[in-house]
Amino acid sequence: MRVLFTLLLLAAAAVAQSDFGELRITVTDSAGLPVRGAVEATSQANQYRRRLEADANGHAVLKRLAFGRYNLSLSYPGLGTAEQLVDVRSAIPQELKVVLGVPGLKTEVNVSADATLVDTSDYNSANRVGAAAIEDRVGAMPGRSLAELVNEKPGWVFEANGILHPRAEEYQVQYVIDGLPLTDNRSVAYVPDFDADDVQEMSILTAGFPAEYGRKMGGVVEVQTQRDALPGFHGKAVLSGGGFDTAGLYAEGEYSWGRNVLSLSGSVSSTDRYLDPPVLENYTNHGTLLDWMAHYERDLSAHDRVGVVLRREQAKFEVPDEIVQQQAGQRQDRESFESAAQLWYDHIFSANAIGMFRAMTRDVTASYWSNALSTPMIAGQDRGYHEQYAKAALSLHAGVQEFKAGGDFDYASIQEALSYRITDPTLFGPDTPLMFRFYGHAPDREQSAFAQDEVRWKNLTLSAGLRFDHYSLLVTQHAASPRLGAAYYWPWAKIVFRASYDRVFQTPPFENLLLSSSPLVGSLSDQVLRLPVVPAHGNYYQAGFGRAFFGRLRMDGNFYRRGYSNYPDDDLLLNTGVSFPITFARANIYGEELKLDVPRWGRFSGYLSYSNQRGNGYFPVTGGLFLGDEAASAVSAGASVFPLSQEQRNTVRVRLRCDVTSRIWVAAGGTYDSGLPIDFDGTFQDAAAEYGQDILNRVNFSDDRTRPLVSLNVSAGVRLGRSERRPARFQIDGTNLTNKINVIDFAGLFSGTALAPPRSVAARLQFGY
Repeated sequence: MRVLFTLLLLAAAAVAQSDFGELRITVTDSAGLPVRGAVEATSQANQYRRRLEADANGHAVLKRLAFGRYNLSLSYPGLGTAEQLVDVRSAIPQELKVVLGVPGLKTEVNVSADATLVDTSDYNSANRVGAAAIEDRVGAMPGRSLAELVNEKPGWVFEANGILHPRAEEYQVQYVIDGLPLTDNRSVAYVPDFDADDVQEMSILTAGFPAEYGRKMGGVVEVQTQRDALPGFHGKAVLSGGGFDTAGLYAEGEYSWGRNVLSLSGSVSSTDRYLDPPVLENYTNHGTLLDWMAHYERDLSAHDRVGVVLRREQAKFEVPDEIVQQQAGQRQDRESFESAAQLWYDHIFSANAIGMFRAMTRDVTASYWSNALSTPMIAGQDRGYHEQYAKAALSLHAGVQEFKAGGDFDYASIQEALSYRITDPTLFGPDTPLMFRFYGHAPDREQSAFAQDEVRWKNLTLSAGLRFDHYSLLVTQHAASPRLGAAYYWPWAKIVFRASYDRVFQTPPFENLLLSSSPLVGSLSDQVLRLPVVPAHGNYYQAGFGRAFFGRLRMDGNFYRRGYSNYPDDDLLLNTGVSFPITFARANIYGEELKLDVPRWGRFSGYLSYSNQRGNGYFPVTGGLFLGDEAASAVSAGASVFPLSQEQRNTVRVRLRCDVTSRIWVAAGGTYDSGLPIDFDGTFQDAAAEYGQDILNRVNFSDDRTRPLVSLNVSAGVRLGRSERRPARFQIDGTNLTNKINVIDFAGLFSGTALAPPRSVAARLQFGY
């Protein structure tokens, strides 16, 4: 009974770090004596390169390796060099012993250039973002650095204020930070983003999800902030600045002693262009960000490891005005805070079994208020989300199989308060109350369990999993979600074919969910349609391939289809700018993606990607709140069809880098987006008064879409000094070089018109210590 209870406890939660393993290397000479050799691991497919030195006992540990194939190179003066290909496919640490040759004898295994270029077992086409790509990223406005990196990948739409939309879906993005899932909206207008300088690497999934993933399934972004320990004290500092009086400072320090690692980091930044404004004048748009993180890790033994992470992020910013609002003297302010404590523990039961446990407590608060001159109303809002989360998992290795089972428990409390006072009654219906006040709170209870098995036999990989979810907030539902994946590698053609099927159960966003479900909002109009917002059910299908060329070039292609019932979207509450979740009867999304990657070809590297997305939603409305004319339209719409608001028909991303010398590099790139659908039902005269004619010129009203968004950028970097222990580098970036007016979104009054940044310059100075 005790053994059964232990296994059930270990299966109590999903390890969100689904595809990470560990290599434990021992380096000796031919006599068996330990060697303090240099160890370097590289994987072109995973954008991974790590170099460290074995300790006095010849031991070196590479932690948190994304699943895939790695080229391991070991060397020591006088003992030669040894190279070996290693497959990391299990969370269970892999022991590896390497013997270097005797003095005067060089031992070397020639590894082909494309050996790590394509993952031969990849059935989900995960996109990896390595440390080098993060370090050389194009400068972004504060709070958007991670989102900008994700947006470089095909299939993602970057909407106003840094909101990411995967494959034409509204929100539905799950961030997984050091193994713990965060399902709230991580855009700069909601919750502060994580500083990219804290991130070591990322994995981005849009299909072939392991069964352990759930809740928000449009796309999953795994973020690793933990580092491999280096002996002694070391760290880095980054100074950044650019247009719109943007400035930032980041600093980190890490100290490793014995089996302990302690790291501290923090950053502060400010800018006069925090949100994407609705007009060219960029009124009232100042913002400041502050965050810090502390991480402690200890190897209790060769079989036990424990860690603690503390985080704090906060943002205070103004909401940019339209022209008429600025003329009235309006000012709107928002602030958000997030505090979190994380605990994790790993235990190795045997050479074929490992158990993992994760826990987190988190508080997120957000406030909004406007001054007495605001028009057409004075509004205020406070939201709070208080979460306690625990998860665990058991991984087993048996021959060609990797089995994992687990589940999680998420207990949260939601609070919402909203009030307004109308200052311009002429813009509202005669029955609209001049004042409104709402407060609500509710518990959120969610649990899941999963099991998945992965089999690798020769050139074939098969994956099967099953997930169970229980959701209880304003409605109670449960669902079973099967997941299937397959990959076959054809060695002669150097191509891997892949396919996957995901059944998903997506829970509604909790932002303003209580408000949209309250009977009190029925007083806002004489026409009200209010239905419970229920989880969405979806079927994801994908087929694709990966192919290596010339040992230097990789091509990936994907073809996908997503079908939904209770398709999730969002709408606005009158003209407050407060959005709330809604659902439609169903939706279908189709798309294709193609990407060419050149990890390294002589002095050059870069990528070119193209994606096409098409999506339609279908009435009737099945959940959410509609008032006034929108309520009447929703009822009368019947089974009509509409284009999804994130349907980006054509998207192109390109970037090319050249290493001019070993210390100087230059790069150039660009983006093209064909334009999003608009929802405009006002007059052109009113729109010109609110936004200006230059913005209206960037909207194609005949096609009901914004005109194409085009942006070109250049970068240059230089390594300062030659010290390996204290590296220093400087980078400068120029974005939107043509200074083109790019309209991201355009609709009606207070409904999300937003402009991309004009031409700007950013610079970063980084040095290590």
